[in-house]
Amino acid sequence: MEEKKEKSGLKEFFSLGEVFGYFFRKEDPNQKKDLNLRMMHGINKFAIIAFLLGMIYFIIKKTLLQ
Repeated sequence: MEEKKEKSGLKEFFSLGEVFGYFFRKEDPNQKKDLNLRMMHGINKFAIIAFLLGMIYFIIKKTLLQ
């Protein structure tokens, strides 16, 4: 039987390894080159960056500029 790995704790909650893995992964040479798929991944990367910048701005605004 397979054991499920439970992630618990603050360290795992704030880990950004999967996010950085999305940006710096190698392209699969066997995958078909599709413009729609490339555009979708580009928009997703832009959305992740915009979200992270917004969260950083929100945290700075709430903590430093009270």
